[in-house]
Amino acid sequence: MIGQTSAARGAADDGPALVSWNVTWRCDLRCAHCYLDAAARAGAGELGTDEGFAFIDDLARLAPGALLVLSGGEPLTRRDLPRLAAHAAAAGLGVVVGTNGSLLDDRRAAELAACGVIGVGLSLDSLDASRHDRFRGVPGAWSRAVRALEAAQRAGLAVQLQTTVTRENDTELEAIADWAADRGVRALGLFFLVCIGRAQRLTDITPERYEQILGWIAATGGRHRGMTLRARCAPHLRRVAAQIDPAHPLLAEDAGACLAARAYARVTPDGDVTPCPYLPLAAGNVRARPFSEIWRTAPLFATLRSGALAGRCGVCEFSALCGGCRARAYATTGDVLGDDAWCLYQPRGGPLRAEAELRWTEEAQARLLGVPAFVRRMVRRRVEARARAEGRTEVTGELLRSIRATVGHPGGPVLAGQGGPHGKQGPTRPAN
Repeated sequence: MIGQTSAARGAADDGPALVSWNVTWRCDLRCAHCYLDAAARAGAGELGTDEGFAFIDDLARLAPGALLVLSGGEPLTRRDLPRLAAHAAAAGLGVVVGTNGSLLDDRRAAELAACGVIGVGLSLDSLDASRHDRFRGVPGAWSRAVRALEAAQRAGLAVQLQTTVTRENDTELEAIADWAADRGVRALGLFFLVCIGRAQRLTDITPERYEQILGWIAATGGRHRGMTLRARCAPHLRRVAAQIDPAHPLLAEDAGACLAARAYARVTPDGDVTPCPYLPLAAGNVRARPFSEIWRTAPLFATLRSGALAGRCGVCEFSALCGGCRARAYATTGDVLGDDAWCLYQPRGGPLRAEAELRWTEEAQARLLGVPAFVRRMVRRRVEARARAEGRTEVTGELLRSIRATVGHPGGPVLAGQGGPHGKQGPTRPAN
């Protein structure tokens, strides 16, 4: 539609930017916080190779260029992982493997790269090897994770380190960030605990400490010595950033935002579709209905997209920016729309000033659709922030060309009409 407004583009029609598929329950570690309780049901009822291909093809039709994370359990325990990865890459999806690193050596890293995998997510929870090993439940896990990092980089794979924030490591987060930046890691993801699965036995950091850490991330602008610093399951980051500066750069991105059911979904090893890995409510199963149908029509997804929140979240003036963690609300209240108890903020009432709607010309929409789906939301937010800063009411092809020429946006080559996600001039790594 020519002149479509930003509000008119709904999550259901856009398709997800990111899908995580737990390809197996099998795992060689016994991590204290595992939401899947991996290894407890090793191999039972997992989607077969052909079923995986069918899911992948359906996802690629729904959301061309979306990012597919092949996770677990430990995905490298699955023998057909290279075939699944290659099929997804050939279908036009961006493919990333989420691994604990224990099985990732030079041979496996090179094999993944040859299959079209563009990056790996590696878990590292402490610079103290013994602390990491205790958390992961197996001696030697730390040294194997570091070996995996080096092997991935030698194979040309982008690396994101993933750290679960706990009371045991919350004082070393900056040191972990320094360590990662020194080793050329593209991004560090800080995962704030949601107490489900085995994590029900853990004690989370306090809401006060949560607030302090988010303040540190916001103060860095989401960058640490050139490395992207991300917060996961922490939508309060956006409220904290807005309190520092209503025009904070993090607000022009999806930094910290809860994407569940809006731009993100998870598929379990046996095919259940949930809004995210930490919200264990099935909206359907890909063995019974295509993923695309579940994404578009599932009542649970519609409920989460409605924005009709309860408790403090429902009356908070930052609800449109933040909205709280829906998984944490469910874990603590049993209501997906309920209050997020780990937020300290007391609402003052009344919404923030609403942003004026922007119209997108036909040319601008076409260029935006050429951007890989997994960065499209971020590109859209940044473009619209620039347009508003310039007092525009419309996003045009001229504006997109101007942005690309002046800042070299990650989606720039595509926005400028010089290639697509698989062209030589297009992005070759996930935007970190």
